[in-house]
Amino acid sequence: MRHAILGAGGIGGLIGGALARAGADVVLIMRPETLAGYSGRLVVESVVLGDFEVEVPAAAQLDRTVDVLWVAPKAPALESALALAPAAQVGEAIVIPFLNGVDHVALLRKRYANVVAGAIRVESERAGIAHIRQLSPFLLVDLAGAADVAAELEAAGINTRVSGDEISLLWDKLAVLAPFALATTALAGPLGAVRDDERFLGCQSEVLAVARAVGADVDGELLRTLMASAPAETRSSMQKDVAAGREPELDAIAGPILRGGSEHGIPVPCTEELAGLVAARATT
Repeated sequence: MRHAILGAGGIGGLIGGALARAGADVVLIMRPETLAGYSGRLVVESVVLGDFEVEVPAAAQLDRTVDVLWVAPKAPALESALALAPAAQVGEAIVIPFLNGVDHVALLRKRYANVVAGAIRVESERAGIAHIRQLSPFLLVDLAGAADVAAELEAAGINTRVSGDEISLLWDKLAVLAPFALATTALAGPLGAVRDDERFLGCQSEVLAVARAVGADVDGELLRTLMASAPAETRSSMQKDVAAGREPELDAIAGPILRGGSEHGIPVPCTEELAGLVAARATT
């Protein structure tokens, strides 16, 4: 299959590098200023996939026919990134987003014909234009369809599950991510320093309540076990973004909980407080 990666950061670069190493046809879509500094080779350091270098061509805009478009920019950059992949050029290609939150799927379906929801669980970051560093001991992809694409990911060494339950797929990831990202950023500490805080625990309960209200099947006990057993030193990407002066994905991560709580009459005071603290940190 022919793949294009829109957003060749920690997530997109990891996916693109893994697919290219496995022999897939991959092109990275980069902004002109990024493309100018790109050597044509990705360097990947991965706890799961190992360390490797691989040639991957790049372009400033999608200029060829592809079978799969992976969409993986940060949420605040999504609209501008989509301009690099015109709908007419994407055509009937499968569009798979790896973004935080849930609202992006509907936005993409207004633009593209064939969108399959996806979620990825990994800690991965871009250490340089062509340098991807994947730090977590886990790398798991969930797709709401596209079994042939899942098979290519598996062949590239990426554990992939296929489920027809799109709502649960998206909210399952958000239920893990939101308390972790909001609390570590708002309270300026790693996971071990915040996971017993009442606001972290309250946010967990709130996202689970909203998820159930919108029809998602999320295992709350499994979620709590996962968070309790995760390494204490783990920091969220939102926390790293705020520390570096970058715009956090606040609306993408907190927004569905806040809006869902309002729509379904579910109080979400802990999420509201953490989101307010993140917003204050992001403006200082």
